[in-house]
Amino acid sequence: MTTNTDSAARTDVPSRAAARTGLVLTVVVGLFLLFDSVTKLLRLPPVVAATVQLGFPAGQVAVIGGVLLVCLVLYLVPRTAVFGAVLLTGYLGGAVCTNMRAELPLWGYVLSPVYTGVLVWLALYLRSTALRRLVRGGG
Repeated sequence: MTTNTDSAARTDVPSRAAARTGLVLTVVVGLFLLFDSVTKLLRLPPVVAATVQLGFPAGQVAVIGGVLLVCLVLYLVPRTAVFGAVLLTGYLGGAVCTNMRAELPLWGYVLSPVYTGVLVWLALYLRSTALRRLVRGGG
């Protein structure tokens, strides 16, 4: 005989397919964000030019890349993944705001960070028992 607690605990554990999908999504999003942060940290001329065009001083490009890298590392470490996802959400929200302020096209630019944020959380939900419990209200 199973209790509600037993069945709730089983639904909190991701299936093997869900965990693998979450891991693949994490790797894809992680590589994308790593590439973005490294190009900023290296201050590649096209990246600096694009950032300046968005209204940021050239000297801030490496700082932006460093902030992204710290958020990403926190997201990739299982113990701090939820905290990292929250920080990445804030970072990506800033990107949405920047793109809106620059009056860039909605679908191709303004919403791109939103798509990335959705993938960040979907990947974490698919691979994380703790997040599933939190979403279900189980603490």
